Amino acid sequence: MPLTVGTAGHIDHGKTWLVRALTGKDTDRLPEERRRGISIDLGYAPLELPDGGRVSVVDVPGHERFVRTMVAGATGIDLFLLVIDAGEGARPQTHEHLAILRLLGIERGVVAVTKADGVDLETLELACEEARELVPGVEVVPVSAKTGFGLDVLRAALGRAALGVERVRSNRPTRLFVDRTFSLRGIGTVVTGTLWSGSIGAGDELLAEPSGRSVRVRSVQVHDRDVARAEAGQRVALSLPGVERRELGRGDALVEPGGYPVSYRLDVTLEELQPIGDGARVQAHLGTSHALARVVRAGGRFVQLRLSRPFVAARGDRVILRGETTLGGAVVLDPTPPRHRDRARIEGIERGDVAATISSPVHADSLRHLVDADPVGVERAGPWIFSRAWLETLEAGLRERMEAADPIDPGIPLPAEPWAADVLPLLPFDRRGAKLYLPGAAPRLDGRVAEAEALERELAAAGVRATKVSDDDLARYLEASGRLVRLGGGHAVAAGAYEVAKDVLLTEARERGGISLARFRDLLGTGRRDAQLLLERFDADGLTRRVGERRVLRRAARSN
Repeated sequence: MPLTVGTAGHIDHGKTWLVRALTGKDTDRLPEERRRGISIDLGYAPLELPDGGRVSVVDVPGHERFVRTMVAGATGIDLFLLVIDAGEGARPQTHEHLAILRLLGIERGVVAVTKADGVDLETLELACEEARELVPGVEVVPVSAKTGFGLDVLRAALGRAALGVERVRSNRPTRLFVDRTFSLRGIGTVVTGTLWSGSIGAGDELLAEPSGRSVRVRSVQVHDRDVARAEAGQRVALSLPGVERRELGRGDALVEPGGYPVSYRLDVTLEELQPIGDGARVQAHLGTSHALARVVRAGGRFVQLRLSRPFVAARGDRVILRGETTLGGAVVLDPTPPRHRDRARIEGIERGDVAATISSPVHADSLRHLVDADPVGVERAGPWIFSRAWLETLEAGLRERMEAADPIDPGIPLPAEPWAADVLPLLPFDRRGAKLYLPGAAPRLDGRVAEAEALERELAAAGVRATKVSDDDLARYLEASGRLVRLGGGHAVAAGAYEVAKDVLLTEARERGGISLARFRDLLGTGRRDAQLLLERFDADGLTRRVGERRVLRRAARSN
């Protein structure tokens, strides 16, 4: 099973020297690292184990100024190699790195007590004993990168530690956090990172988040070797044609389309090393991403993190929270929560109540990392997934609006949401055009009879002259009842007047082959505007069509 080992430990305790002795590769690749003799950025190397297995090694800097880089390297590893100088013992960054590993849930590993050749036996034994007390239950191996003492024992210990690692990420959608981007002549842009979950092969289409850009993988390498497909837990290099180097960088994630949400908020459970107050501003780290975050407490261990930069997150992800030092860690319960804090909701999620995570319909693919095959209390419609409670709330809200609607038109507009076409058929309502109605609902005047009668009297007095009607719903109702005909611009005429104008049009057009606006106006004895509105309605009704300055009858009107 592919695994990644991450180093940890204080500056100058020999992490890079030890990796070089174990793997034969110098992970300090930057000129400044070699000039200053300290690690500044992440380094990588393959390590052969005694049983023939192979693991990837991530070497992290030990200086306190580069803890953020250490966190980027440690998130995604499967086991640790904690390095402690035999002469100095545990130092500040030893303790902080160890705390970060614990907050990330990385429990298996090996402690290497380095520079064994530089101390006497009694000091070495004391250093090993202190290491066992610091990290109980983990093998402690004294080594010397300079002489090679203990290296084979250390390799064997790492092999035993690897046997106990349980990887559960391989069955999740593909996700790789980018930690390095560069260009190669003839190849183009290359990104590297630890493949957190899923697999990647040549030809795969991925999304670069949080930008949402689609990218295609041309080739895949694992430690400089071409592979057909990389698996979760491996260090991976991907060639991405058509992508500029500046378009991707550390903190971006390459993910399977629809596999993970991108969010500015995370509901989490908090583990504090130091008190973190409500409203506190901290640096949040997830994968190789980091962002300023505001801590919004929902009660007890439950917190919502509001981020300055969106994270690509999944339930169960571990987040490190830092100020000047590491303040604590958090486990993601909901990667797409509503903005309001709600302790009861978060507690439900922690209990495994998936329905509590869904405050409105979301695309099912975006919760594949969270939703089981048939979670309790969850409904599906097409590609959408939502809680049964939400559906009941939606039904109640729509019903209330329809019951309160104007009786002349008791319908309400369809929700302008992408899920509407799939979800609304589940509800016991009638859809008529662009509106929803209660079953069997029909228009009625109720208390507006007098208003309708007054409008009819006004239209009758106006004859074929168009009358402005301000109440469109009332006009629609009377038209449906055959009592008026609506014209453009909110105007109308009585149904009888419309028939009079229609007879004039048909008689003239049949006799003369057509009719002009001026001729129609004169025959009606009305104004130009009124004649124009009536002719446009005849066009809309399929009686006439305009040819130049005249209206001619359509075939059906000529024969009737």
